[in-house]
Amino acid sequence: MLPSQPLLHTAVFALTILQALASNTFTAAVYEHAVILPDATLQPVSPEEALALMNKNMDVLEGAIKEAAQQGAHIIVTPEDGIYGWRFTRETIYPYLEDIPDPAVDWIPCTDPTRFAPAPVQKRLSCMARNNSIYVVANIGDKKPCNSSDPSCPSDGRYQYNTDVVFDSKGKLVARYHKYNLFMSESRSFNYPKEPEAITFETPFGKFGIFTCFDILFREPAVVLVSELQVDTVLFPTAWMNVLPFLTAVEFHSAWAMGMGVNLLSANTHNTGLAMTGSGIYAPDGARRYSYNMETEDGHLLIAELDSHPRLSSTSSSAVNWSAYASSVKRFSPNDHDFEGLIFHDKFTFTELTKPEGNLTVCQKDLCCHLSYKMAGKQEDEVYVLGAFDGLHVVEGQYYLQICTLLKCKSPDLGTCGQPVETAQTKFEMFSLSGTFGTNYVFPEVLYSGVQLAPGEFEVLNDGRLISKTRPKKPVITVTLFGRWYERDNLKQDP
Repeated sequence: MLPSQPLLHTAVFALTILQALASNTFTAAVYEHAVILPDATLQPVSPEEALALMNKNMDVLEGAIKEAAQQGAHIIVTPEDGIYGWRFTRETIYPYLEDIPDPAVDWIPCTDPTRFAPAPVQKRLSCMARNNSIYVVANIGDKKPCNSSDPSCPSDGRYQYNTDVVFDSKGKLVARYHKYNLFMSESRSFNYPKEPEAITFETPFGKFGIFTCFDILFREPAVVLVSELQVDTVLFPTAWMNVLPFLTAVEFHSAWAMGMGVNLLSANTHNTGLAMTGSGIYAPDGARRYSYNMETEDGHLLIAELDSHPRLSSTSSSAVNWSAYASSVKRFSPNDHDFEGLIFHDKFTFTELTKPEGNLTVCQKDLCCHLSYKMAGKQEDEVYVLGAFDGLHVVEGQYYLQICTLLKCKSPDLGTCGQPVETAQTKFEMFSLSGTFGTNYVFPEVLYSGVQLAPGEFEVLNDGRLISKTRPKKPVITVTLFGRWYERDNLKQDP
């Protein structure tokens, strides 16, 4: 018996929907939010006052979520601290926290808000996702009671976690991540979990992982998610304070996505007074959309299409041997005029580019950095150097780095080399940078004048050279290979 015409239409429609859901691409959104901050206080506010502030921020986020959904986005990421800010002690943040259950409980807070402890923030986020048929990623605070039988239980009898949550398009809680690598003063308000969490979840448009801000600089969870659990896309709520010349949000996050071969959805908090800006939607082949704005205090919504499975993409690059080329060549020239300088408290070895074109080598410990270059009309008052750093970074955390960099100095005074610079006038016709790296985790960065990225204008060869594909269109601030030597983090060695 043949199916009736209405049933046939229904079946065809359902098949079309399934095919769309299994699409090879998806539309992603990130929102950079200018957070409404609480008043600084040493006394906890009431739960009602805390919720009132959080609702003000969620009003803004809801507007962005609705707009993203209307433009066809399947998922939106909002920033770290995006709902309550950061002006807290351990005691004053407590009224802002909720008990966030394990997603295994199969819970839609929007339709069943009283199943667990009061959770008005989770309910509202769940409803935003459900009402707009979009995955919503947000950063909130989790609280968990503990007792004296637990030797690590804090004296106030509770754990407090900086926490990311993900609600699917039906409003179901599908992921919860507790931040493991706390940034400096965060430890005054939050605990970190006893073991690092590697959180993943499946969607019709790929396998996703999630972590928060400072986590990106450490093996756990960042490398584990990508290299061992093989996620396609990483969700990255952050409150990133820009540090030129290497750790400005847009340059480092785009470089990380390229170096790891995955999509990265980076949503930053916006606060120019703290140099917080820079969000983007990044693919392995470069930024699809990004924003860096130190001029205004406005929030900003970014939307772009991404490959659901970038590892399977025909444009996905093969594995790079980061030391192959640099280890095969001799030092281009002996350096009689090497000098030392600081970048973000790390002592680099520099050599100056004294000619309009040439080949240079600079070494520090086991790292030798090689540069071939040709300038296109060097400005007389601009100085560029080639620098190398191989050692332990010890400022806001301890982690090993190997860095090769071509960068513009702040002034002709060589003592300013390594200080933050945002503008330049000198262009390069070509450059090729490589290094004898001891790690395969190297992130390629090219930053143009005005803190602008250079998508599509450079590439990484399989032998580890970062080269210009075409004549760079804009003046260069820095060309960098930022190596993160995770393997050495547990070794004891002098800086």
